[in-house]
Amino acid sequence: MNLFQLRAFDAVAREGSFTRAAARLFISQPAVTGHIKALEEHYQITLLRRTARRVELTEEGSKLAAITRAMFGLAQEAQVLLEANRQLLTGRLEVAADGPHLVMPMLASLRARYPGITVNLRLGNAQDTLAALLSEHADVAVLTEIEPRKGLHLQALSESRICALVPAGHAWAQQARGVPLAALDQVIMVLREPGSITRRTFDTACAQASVQPRVLLELDSREAVTEAVAAQLGVGVVSSVEVGHDPRVVAVPLIGEGLVNRHLLACVERRRELRLIQAFFGLVPGG
Repeated sequence: MNLFQLRAFDAVAREGSFTRAAARLFISQPAVTGHIKALEEHYQITLLRRTARRVELTEEGSKLAAITRAMFGLAQEAQVLLEANRQLLTGRLEVAADGPHLVMPMLASLRARYPGITVNLRLGNAQDTLAALLSEHADVAVLTEIEPRKGLHLQALSESRICALVPAGHAWAQQARGVPLAALDQVIMVLREPGSITRRTFDTACAQASVQPRVLLELDSREAVTEAVAAQLGVGVVSSVEVGHDPRVVAVPLIGEGLVNRHLLACVERRRELRLIQAFFGLVPGG
């Protein structure tokens, strides 16, 4: 069995691209293609499908990817163990986050402390971010309102509050102290999809307070909510950590119970001693 071929396959499976896999391995794209072609021909098996947009795994490719991910993950752990006393100068860290606002300052701090570390950041919703961490496609993740579970190491990061997002000319825009959650009863609103953490927290708080807003639009991004509010289609909600500097809209704190979200840093428990992961957790006070 040729480990160079398996490593090339593993890189393509992780990256979903021959080009990115080549960059990951610091070899040419034709070399990656050649390794995988030789692997498929030797074992008379099809591991990858090339589509117009990306590279997809076949059923057998998915099974092999699960093995190579674990195999090369253990190889990485062995390398880290053997180099434990060396100064942390280089390496690659896979980071996932359910939003950019908390993770970006952390990446800036990481770069300042360890300029030789390369970071690959993937942003997605809460479910995608947790899935990336549990499947070990990500080394660390910044998550919101995740419950403790076996095999997962969690570190408190910060808290945020749910705010109402209104047009700059709205009557509430001048109420810096905030507005009661009850004021949103029967108010026309434009909100994120029900799967988003901000929406879930808001809906739960409304249900507990018997507040029934009128949802006009459900949107799949924070940016879309901002645009809808700026167009005066309704009132939105936003986490306090997501508040930008758009002069067209104003974020006003909501007053009520159950409107606080907890943000946490997470990794797979058995990998928490890896030096790159320790370096990232070290950016958090008490981490």
